[in-house]
Amino acid sequence: MAQLFHRSSNTLAKASILATILVVGGLLFGALQMQRSPYYTYAGVARPQPVPFSHQHHVGGLGIDCRYCHTSVEVSGFAGVPPTRTCMNCHSQIWTAAPMLEPVRESFRSGKPLVWTRVNRLPDFVYFDHSIHVNKGVGCNTCHGPVDKMPLMYNYASLQMEWCLDCHRQPEKYLRPHRVMVSPDNPKTQDDQIFNMAYQQPTSINPVTLPDGTKFDNQEALGNYLKKANHVRSVTDMTNCNTCHR
Repeated sequence: MAQLFHRSSNTLAKASILATILVVGGLLFGALQMQRSPYYTYAGVARPQPVPFSHQHHVGGLGIDCRYCHTSVEVSGFAGVPPTRTCMNCHSQIWTAAPMLEPVRESFRSGKPLVWTRVNRLPDFVYFDHSIHVNKGVGCNTCHGPVDKMPLMYNYASLQMEWCLDCHRQPEKYLRPHRVMVSPDNPKTQDDQIFNMAYQQPTSINPVTLPDGTKFDNQEALGNYLKKANHVRSVTDMTNCNTCHR
């Protein structure tokens, strides 16, 4: 019986299968990388706002505390968006005729709130509580990045599940104390390190000293101490599905 296919057909069939696997695998890998990219997560992308509010100016330049505007961050799941009257506490006296602040003045006159564009946004199926993170020792800029250096606000991190789990699996890498001593020789304390944009993790050159005099020169030791002191839940609890998906 005559041979139906050329002997090279076996090689071509094998090459076709291999090429299909490589193409499909490449497409899947590309899709996964795109899903992690700023194109999808908007990490590092400033959002348009009704007023070009600069955290760099207000926080970094003027030193305004986060809680002046985000009043419920310590007691609520939602950090809070300031009402127009909060803006007008200052801007009824300074920059009163600045054209770019006209939307703020119009909002105050009409009583119609400004519609801000949400920057750090989680899916509806994710439960997140600001207050529990703040009270357990997670600083603002741990998640939101160098807000004091942002002319326009953008989300610093991907806010994806793998990013959250990195902290939930090893919270000691990120926890900071609420209060520290100025220095071992200075008993005066500095409060509100959670909201301190200039806070630095302890090192041998720059240790962190707690109000009771306990000194830490590395983050792992400090983090493990704070885990116990702040009653941080176990890794098993924090990585349980229903902790964030309720």
